[in-house]
Amino acid sequence: MNRSNVSILVYCLLSIVLCLSSCSIQQRIKRADKKFAIGEYYTAGDIYKQCYSRLSAKKDRDLKGYVAYRQGECYRILNNPRAANCYQSALRCKYQLKDSTVYLHNAQVLQYQGKYKDAAKNYELYLESHPNDYVAQAGKYACGKVDEWKKQSSRYKIKEAKEFNAKRTSNFAPMFIGDNTDALMFSSNRQEKQKGNKKLKRASNVTGQQLFQLYQTRKNAAGEWEEITLAEGLYGEPDENKQQNDSTGGKDGGTAEMGACSFSRDGRTMYFTYSKPINGQDQGAKIYVSERASGEWGEPQEVKLFMDSSITVGHPALNATGDTLYFVSDAPGGMGGKDIWMAELEGSEWINAQPLGAGINTTADEMYPYVHADGTLYFASNGHPGYGGLDLYKANRDTTIKDSTAWIVFNLGAPFNGIGDDFGITFAGNSQDGFFSSNRGDKKGFDKIFSFTLPEMEFIAEGVISDEMGQPIADAKLRIVGSDGTNSKINARRDGSYKVKLNREVKYVMLVTARGYLNDKEQWNTMDLKDSKTYTMNFTLSPISRPVKMDNVFYEFGKWELTKASEEEMLKLVKLLNDNPNITIELSAHTDLVGNEEFNLELSQKRAQACCDFLVKHGIEKERLTPVGYGKNKPVVADKAMHAKYPFIPVEQLLDEPFILKLKPDQQETCNAINRRTEFKVVKTTYKLY
Repeated sequence: MNRSNVSILVYCLLSIVLCLSSCSIQQRIKRADKKFAIGEYYTAGDIYKQCYSRLSAKKDRDLKGYVAYRQGECYRILNNPRAANCYQSALRCKYQLKDSTVYLHNAQVLQYQGKYKDAAKNYELYLESHPNDYVAQAGKYACGKVDEWKKQSSRYKIKEAKEFNAKRTSNFAPMFIGDNTDALMFSSNRQEKQKGNKKLKRASNVTGQQLFQLYQTRKNAAGEWEEITLAEGLYGEPDENKQQNDSTGGKDGGTAEMGACSFSRDGRTMYFTYSKPINGQDQGAKIYVSERASGEWGEPQEVKLFMDSSITVGHPALNATGDTLYFVSDAPGGMGGKDIWMAELEGSEWINAQPLGAGINTTADEMYPYVHADGTLYFASNGHPGYGGLDLYKANRDTTIKDSTAWIVFNLGAPFNGIGDDFGITFAGNSQDGFFSSNRGDKKGFDKIFSFTLPEMEFIAEGVISDEMGQPIADAKLRIVGSDGTNSKINARRDGSYKVKLNREVKYVMLVTARGYLNDKEQWNTMDLKDSKTYTMNFTLSPISRPVKMDNVFYEFGKWELTKASEEEMLKLVKLLNDNPNITIELSAHTDLVGNEEFNLELSQKRAQACCDFLVKHGIEKERLTPVGYGKNKPVVADKAMHAKYPFIPVEQLLDEPFILKLKPDQQETCNAINRRTEFKVVKTTYKLY
């Protein structure tokens, strides 16, 4: 055979191989598309991944972009962080020219990961061609507000409920069994040991994880959650030789996958999500109902909500009266994606299935409905403004419009919501405590159950009552009067401290008294508070029997005008006189030894008068005031506190001229500064009493 014939033969063989390879890839992509269509995202994503690496970026650019996008879709739905990389690959292949939705879903993934700036840019690109898209508008808005939201955390306290979570598994959708808050059911894909101490292994084509089953636990007498076990009656012994399980549940439930559940108030009827594999194919989720008898759940029966049996339904939620069933479906007639629907009970049939409407549902996903005992609807969504991924929301009917079916929706905010998925909430009866699910902080995206509590708001007034020397007044008394009718009296402790519990939305007045001291009073309120608060109010009572030095009263050098810095201290004296309307005082000013006696007397008198003028200007009757200037004639006598602060000054030392002139220059200035002072003392306590 000549070289020419050999070349032709090789060329033909290569052409055949390439043609077969191309056909093989096309067939595999079609197979992946079918898997995607029936919700087997894990299997579909794996096939797309294999096909992507075999496509040429030049010759197969359009197809490669499509495969990258579909792979990203699988990963996005499964919360796989590699979704963003897939979308970027699709964008490099110009897939956005055919379907700009790649911008929207890339933005959602970036927002889910907390990359808000990048997410906002992708939302903007999508909005260029879809300016009225609510989900994109909500996403862009949220990306600009999330930093502000993080600073507005509610009073709820959350923590991981470690007693329910198992390592390297997902645990989610907790639900109290009816009104019994000591019994809980939840979904988990932890592995149970079977016969021969072997673990059953069957991965889901949807998630790639082990199948989810329903587990239950109860509190013991000590209030602790007991051993977690499979729900009684729903699971039989699996057949180790049977590769697939085609049962519909009941005693032969085997490895059938079960998810979110809901209960009647008496805890005897359970609705739950059930996924039934047939011949190795997941046929989508259904809702089943089971009645509890003799300590076990009975044979489950499918709940018929639509005539079309191919429609997927799940996540059931009963209202308190048991006559309305909320659930999730992608049935025609919704907004798109997964929507929340409701049906009404008539006899033993659920009828009139209908979506909740645009107030709740979006073109994205709304899932995991829950109805609180007070009628509030809770649900998870990635379509309303949120932190990224699924966020928890609550909704109430808009009662401002007659016969309205509209809803008012609120994001629960932090600490419920954050980066990642937050969903599947349940409350303990009528309380505001309960559990919810989240994959926050888990690098592999496993779901965990968290507890939440709403601490009672507590308002406290506390402080210490002391004299002007800082010594506690042990026999002080407090009288508290409130606008809610409160009128109580308490005694301070031996150390002068007190602590009083207050009520919310009340205006308070507290009067503090002690024998030998002037009264003090404080007013405040607990109006419009959104969190607990402690009011720290320390009282310094002025003695009746001795002069009281006024700190922070200042004058211009060599003058008598009060400075602006003196106003705060003078206003305290105004308050004291108003709190003690039956006293009169002598207000005195003192100078140091610098200057002649005549000048100092005149200066101190004018300073005392300036203080009295201030008091009169602020409503104090001048008959209650006696201004006196003592010049340097009444130097200070040191006490223990002064000696502790200035050790060179002995206790009971008179800071007169002979003592001061013996000191060092800096010590002399200290003593002069102490002598330069403004004081007041009580003269009478019977003003206008007789």
